Amino acid sequence: MRRGNKYQLERATAERVAAVALWVCVWQAASVAVRQQLILPGPVDVAVALAGLVCSGAFWAKVGFSALRIVGATLAAYVAAISLALASARWHIVRVVARPPLVAVKSTPVVCVVVLLLIWLGSANVSVAAVFLMALPGLYFPMLEGLDHVSVARRELFYVHGVRGAARSLGLVWPEALPFLCAASETVVGMAWKAGVAAELIGVPAGSIGERIYQAKLLLETPDLFAWTIVVIALAAVCERVFLRLLRSSGPAAVRLAVISRVHPAGERASLPRGGWDVSGLRLSHGVASAVSVRVAPAGRLCVMAPSGTGKTTLIRTLAGLEQTVAGSVARPDCVSVEFQDARLVERASALQNVVLTAGEGVSPDDMCALLERLVPGIDVDAPVCALSGGQRRRVELARALVAPGDSVLLDEPFAGLDAAARDLACAVIADELRGRSLIVATHDARDAERLEADTLVLSE
Repeated sequence: MRRGNKYQLERATAERVAAVALWVCVWQAASVAVRQQLILPGPVDVAVALAGLVCSGAFWAKVGFSALRIVGATLAAYVAAISLALASARWHIVRVVARPPLVAVKSTPVVCVVVLLLIWLGSANVSVAAVFLMALPGLYFPMLEGLDHVSVARRELFYVHGVRGAARSLGLVWPEALPFLCAASETVVGMAWKAGVAAELIGVPAGSIGERIYQAKLLLETPDLFAWTIVVIALAAVCERVFLRLLRSSGPAAVRLAVISRVHPAGERASLPRGGWDVSGLRLSHGVASAVSVRVAPAGRLCVMAPSGTGKTTLIRTLAGLEQTVAGSVARPDCVSVEFQDARLVERASALQNVVLTAGEGVSPDDMCALLERLVPGIDVDAPVCALSGGQRRRVELARALVAPGDSVLLDEPFAGLDAAARDLACAVIADELRGRSLIVATHDARDAERLEADTLVLSE
């Protein structure tokens, strides 16, 4: 796989070099055809001018002057956009109030913004304000869209298992919103340099790239003008690559920080019976037509059986507190751990990290590794879950449910996609890891009740 990726990278680089060479040849041919260096200098003349600029100390001073302001303003726009998007996602009034001015700024021509800022702030600070205002809406709206698209399923997973605060933001919200921010950055960083240099060109602050471009225009130094344009393009490309690399690496880093915040010191895990259920006359919001009544004693085990589409998942979600009931009462444990029917793994995290993120107290990472290796023989616990097979992913989710904090364990089709040997092994592990907690399992297979030594509840339509 790594060799294939290296080959693809080398091929892509060769294609880019060939494309650049082609356009340089076209440029040279056009320059020869025009025969007017003042109008269109050739690439050789521009390269000579660029070499002369790079070798002068004034060149680096001007680059530093402009880069400091443009990069600083872009970073400030990132901070403001992310903070405002987070506030908008949490409070609707912020979203309503922030939208009109940001839409207005996004739609206003850069020149108009620069002229107004020049009147208000003066030439020295105009590029900073222009870059900030041009970048802010371009980052805010994609970031807000990313926050709106955070998986509802994984939100439920973190909610049920009591993952709150920084661990939730780092392990769930940031990694899922990040692709939207990265996509926006591919446009915004380059636009920031365009807006910044345009503001300098209009305001002409001393010691800036814009001032030197303005002088080249006045003196008709066309090769220098082309050379400075290439410099701006190169600076924008470098900044874009740096910003994107930092952003993309922040996803795994955020997950690691979330995992660190969730690691608890090893301790004695409780094994006393607890977490019974008393459900009477329960009518679900959809699915089962008849009322459900069941009692599960502390440390008791129950297999819920019914054909597909008749309410097993709805019952599990209702017991977990995620669905409203039509009628009836549910006396439930203080907290539960759940394995959902659909996959709810954090794709940017490893198998071990997925388990640690929702683990309860008294379970060390070593214990979690041992549990994963027992459930999935031969698994690399540090491999990303996106590289695992469907059956392996299912057992990672089972391990997560078994170590999550909860007085009772709810499992919805935990053996889906497993062969007979893996199913028997999973049942044995469940029996060992319950440690006195009650268990409710939704399943199609009557033999699961025998494997788990559980009572059976058959739902009727």
